[in-house]
Order: sequence, then structure tokens, then C-alpha cells
Amino acid sequence: MNQAFIDGQNLYMNTKSHGWKIDLARFRVYLREKYNVDAAYYFLGAVYNEQEKLYETIQKAGFILVFREHNQSMIGKKKGNVDTDIVFAIMEKIAEREKFNKVVLVSGDGDYIKVVKYLAKKNKLEKVLAPNRRSMSSLYRPLTPKFVDFLDSSDIKRKIAHQSKRKLNHKK
Repeated sequence: MNQAFIDGQNLYMNTKSHGWKIDLARFRVYLREKYNVDAAYYFLGAVYNEQEKLYETIQKAGFILVFREHNQSMIGKKKGNVDTDIVFAIMEKIAEREKFNKVVLVSGDGDYIKVVKYLAKKNKLEKVLAPNRRSMSSLYRPLTPKFVDFLDSSDIKRKIAHQSKRKLNHKK
């Protein structure tokens, strides 16, 4: 079984800024069916009480929520950057010899390039899923298409995009 590590902010911002939204439940099914992902970790910045509904939605879709640790006085003042948390979580699983086959990383952020290259070299990388082609780091170009795919590709987007109620009613 494979494990997925999702940079929640990167996923959200790089789909929203290009005019579409992920249906988290459909995305979780896609990860399970396409990449055999049994555990999908969804990393977010600090916990905010007003975002409780979002957290419930993420968990109901089948993701394991992981929040970045912050000193209480820094919450709201500091970017909720989860890059190092994701890299650490991946490397900890490898160091502890946790049983899993490969990693699916959901982010187009170039900060992950070292861990991505390491995982590819060790045959532990299934795929990097960049939210969209235009905002993906150029560092991943040499790894495309073998190790990189784009969530905004028409065939993938059709499977995971949030469908408006009007479109759903029209299909009936």
C-alpha cells in the first residue's frame, strides 16, 4: 500500500487561483483507486476554531489531518508552512522502517525536490501530483512525466473537481 502526503495550502491555493475546487471525497477515492493509497495525510498550518467545518470535511473525506505546531503567541502571525513537517514525516517513516510501498506527494512546491529525488532513487516515489501545470516548480521538469502528473489535466480534473449542483442536476 502507498501513502500520500498533501500540502493542503499548496493544493487549495493552486486550484482556487486557477478557477476550480477539489472535491475532497472524490480526490480521496482517486488516490485510493489510481495510486493504491491507504493512508493520506493532509497537512495544514495552525488550527483555527473558525475552520472547524473545513477540518470535518477533510476528515469525512478520509484524510488524516496533521497540523503544524506553533507557539500560541505566533498563531496568526506566522505562515503555516508545512514543507519541513511533510519531509520529516516521510523520512521518519523510512527511518522507522514503517511498512509502505511508495509515496504520493501532492504539491508543486520546489522545496520538496530533495526528498522527491531521494524517494525516486530509492524506488519509493510513486508520483508527485502538482495541483496545476503553471505553478509547478521548474525543478520537477526532468521528472515529468514518469514521476509527475498534474491535477488540472482534463482527465484528472474531471474525476476530482467539485461539481456544482446546477451541473449535477443537468446531468440527471
